[in-house]
Amino acid sequence: MPSLHPLLSGFAPIWALTGVGYLVGRTGLLGPHAEPVLNRFVFHVAMPAALFLMIVRTPLERFANPSILAFAGGTALAISLGLLAGRLLFRRESGELAIGAMASGYVNSANLGIPVAMQVLGDASFVAPVVLFQILVVTPAVLAVLDSGAAGRRALLTLPLRNPILLATALGAAASAAGLHLPAELNRSCELLGGAGVPTALVALGMSLHNRPPATGRSRHAEVGLTVLIKTLIQPLAAFAVAGPLLHLPAHQLLTVVLFSALPTAQNVYVYAREYGQSAGLARDVVLWSTLLSMATLSVISWSLAP
Repeated sequence: MPSLHPLLSGFAPIWALTGVGYLVGRTGLLGPHAEPVLNRFVFHVAMPAALFLMIVRTPLERFANPSILAFAGGTALAISLGLLAGRLLFRRESGELAIGAMASGYVNSANLGIPVAMQVLGDASFVAPVVLFQILVVTPAVLAVLDSGAAGRRALLTLPLRNPILLATALGAAASAAGLHLPAELNRSCELLGGAGVPTALVALGMSLHNRPPATGRSRHAEVGLTVLIKTLIQPLAAFAVAGPLLHLPAHQLLTVVLFSALPTAQNVYVYAREYGQSAGLARDVVLWSTLLSMATLSVISWSLAP
């Protein structure tokens, strides 16, 4: 059975880089405007490069399989519950609703999913279809809502041309479908730029913890708590229900689906929230608390479902 120690090795870099960001923010080393500048760098430069390269390298046929159908079912329920909670309980508007819903169901599939999968499953191949599903389905829907609120009268049809994340996704999918191979120089450039995205986002997340405004009232605590509950408990349970009783997946695939569904909220959600000025505090707190709690839930899942 996998022990807790191997799982901790996957979380250690996240907490270390977030801690570095907190110290940088506390000391004022990079000045008062460093955090928004770093977030803009991630959103407009590093993340598009990483997503483009990842999609180009991944055959799109990986996107269709029973395991990703089960994962998508759990994600859909989590996002739907996040939407309902934001609308009915906390009276959020469309942009805030989009961030709350994304925080409820968007998993940290790459920089945390890979080490956890390797430690628990001995295989990280399921990362690719999960990343594709989140990039090609969830992200465009959320960014369309965010951008429509920010763009005002700008046409929705031009959204992929104005949003670097969606533009990189569309170009990557087209190149993958056409079977194109990048020149070595462009491939290496994208690798270098994309590799800067995750550590920079974590440092910016840590900087946001310094002098953060306190949560206002019980509703804010309740919203964070409910979102974390949906992400860390309801989403993996829903994935288990789809993968097990409905699709009857083999034990190893069942473990894989539930394990990935239980991953914490990705720091990408905070990057999007900060870029669009929508519920950045909620996104930040959900990322932190879901990451902390998922160390326990991932351990329980790996222990109870391991074939």
